Amino acid sequence: MTDRDALNLTERPLRVLHLSDTHIYGDESLHYGIVDTVAALARTLDRAEPIENIDVVVLSGDLSDDMSTGSYERLRDIVEPWAARHEAVVVYAMGNHDRAAEFERVLGPRTGATEVRGVRILRLDSAVPEAGYGHVDDEQLHWLRRELDAASGPSLVVVHHPPTPAYGPLLKALELQNPRELLAVCAAGGATAVLSGHYHHSLVSRENGVPVIVAPGIANTSDACAPAGHERATIGSGFAIIDVPAAGSPVVTFIAAPSERDGAEIFNLEPADVDRIGRAAGPPSRAGTGSA
Repeated sequence: MTDRDALNLTERPLRVLHLSDTHIYGDESLHYGIVDTVAALARTLDRAEPIENIDVVVLSGDLSDDMSTGSYERLRDIVEPWAARHEAVVVYAMGNHDRAAEFERVLGPRTGATEVRGVRILRLDSAVPEAGYGHVDDEQLHWLRRELDAASGPSLVVVHHPPTPAYGPLLKALELQNPRELLAVCAAGGATAVLSGHYHHSLVSRENGVPVIVAPGIANTSDACAPAGHERATIGSGFAIIDVPAAGSPVVTFIAAPSERDGAEIFNLEPADVDRIGRAAGPPSRAGTGSA
């Protein structure tokens, strides 16, 4: 036990460095042929280096882009030495770009509980194989209910697909499909907050009384000002710092990790492309709708 472990949350809140959507490759590939995601992750951690009292580093999914064992090894070899210097615990969660076998081979179980300074961090797997949308199955919901009921202090739920509506049209097609069920369990169990990624932009909302915190993407930033029907992304990385008190709502600060190329366009999908991808990667009910 470190001196930090002995600190009560009333003395100092638990501090979480929340990262998401790293999209690391096992080789030297670039994200969309443009972004070096290894460099983006390193730059993001460099930006966070001066921040004191980080207790936990949470990575909320889409850790890999090519689903290779090597991608998870590269991620681990960047994140874990950084966390060790800060005496911080690392918590990994699955995203729709991750694959269970390779993830677990390198990073450990994709679901489970971690306790740090009296705060329970409960990670779920919302990924649906070969799809972009999310779903949390009944078995995980039952497990989450039991964990929340047994918790004696604050609890954070980590799930890649946010249980709050998306802004862009493509991400709307790839939302979590059962947010009400998840939020009902979180609300009934008194979850302090839900930590998510997937949307590639910062967002805080309150759903069914539960704060939902979406971290910025590291691989790119979704453009909330894209023309109607378009899905657009630009170069940009960032992270969230979340302070979890003994009682009450967490305090969230979003911080950019800028590069000289920030704002450069990576892609700008036309409505027809948004519709095509949404039908291919969205839930089966969308396949015959022809709508995005």
